[in-house]
Amino acid sequence: MLHIINKSPFDANSLDSCLRMAQPGHALLLIEDGIYAAAKGSAVESRMAQACTQFSVFALQPDMDARGMTTKLMDGVTLTDYAGFVDLVEKHKTSHSWL
Repeated sequence: MLHIINKSPFDANSLDSCLRMAQPGHALLLIEDGIYAAAKGSAVESRMAQACTQFSVFALQPDMDARGMTTKLMDGVTLTDYAGFVDLVEKHKTSHSWL
């Protein structure tokens, strides 16, 4: 399953809800303000580091670039572009957007 998170972990509980429900082997894609979860030194870095050991974690590079966060990308998170986003959706049978 592909989990898509578009809300900041500092404004909504989407990330926490997702991490409780996701199963090992699932993939997480951080888009829009969800990319703030992938920042080094953030309050959620330890949770995300743990998530990276259980899931494939991706962040949408155009959203990282637009927010000036690309240089703050934490280890374990893979940047992807829009074509990669499409590939992730095609690769996984189901996807869930955490609103």
